[in-house]
Amino acid sequence: MVDVEEPELADSPYVTLISSDGLQYVVKREAALVSGTLRGMLNVDSSFQEAETNRIKLHEIDSVLLEKVVEYLYYNLKYKNEVDTPEFEIPTEMSLELLVAADFLDV
Repeated sequence: MVDVEEPELADSPYVTLISSDGLQYVVKREAALVSGTLRGMLNVDSSFQEAETNRIKLHEIDSVLLEKVVEYLYYNLKYKNEVDTPEFEIPTEMSLELLVAADFLDV
């Protein structure tokens, strides 16, 4: 028997990203799909539970870092077809953590 709620979730225009400290960020699906890792997890043809629930727990990324990641996902989405893009501000103290997160998230 197929759960009638699954297609609605899979078609939802939003996904929830959950930081390691439990804060939830509801973001547009198209912004989340900027990340290759999130795209793979949300692929309906995958066996990932996240594809059914539209909720992704990011165990290694705290809320401060995830907020900056979400900001970048929207920045990337907004300027993806632009030639002259404004600089994306990255606080120096966050640089290394963002680099590791960007590598994991494939952005």
